[in-house]
Amino acid sequence: MIDLSLRADPAVLRPWRSTDRGALVRRADDRAIWRNMTDAFPHPYTLRDAVEWIARVEHQIPPRHFAVLLDGELVGGAGVEPMPEFGGRSVNLGYWLGTDVWGRGIATAVVEALVPYAFGSLGAVRLQATVFGWNPASARVLEKNGFHREGRLREAVCKDGDVTDLLVYGLLLEDRT
Repeated sequence: MIDLSLRADPAVLRPWRSTDRGALVRRADDRAIWRNMTDAFPHPYTLRDAVEWIARVEHQIPPRHFAVLLDGELVGGAGVEPMPEFGGRSVNLGYWLGTDVWGRGIATAVVEALVPYAFGSLGAVRLQATVFGWNPASARVLEKNGFHREGRLREAVCKDGDVTDLLVYGLLLEDRT
């Protein structure tokens, strides 16, 4: 297990642990969260899903996926994943939070903590994040952290029988200097 945590006041990000399985299932098994995630995020979210996810990410060096904790309680997840198909210079950034903590500035703080980590520890030159068109709150989180909307893929997403656009956001290392 990697002992690294990132401050994201009022939250803390730390690598996933096998002991997070039950809390992950309780938190992630929420239709409202799933609706804003790619299909790689299952619904319903089962114990098997949690076991497989944590086994996949808990020993990454450097860590790329983090549990989001608020007052010691797991409230979400976040991560940065290099995109090797683009030569490793680009990193995809993602995050999710339990619905009971939406609207409290936690996602903004989480992204604020992940950005310098991705540029520093992963050597990224470009960060990318995507947001479904019906989720303006998530788009605002990225914009508050300096991301620029680079594109709109019209009607690119079909989720739960509804179609929406996919918004593409980017942030370059040079944007932060």
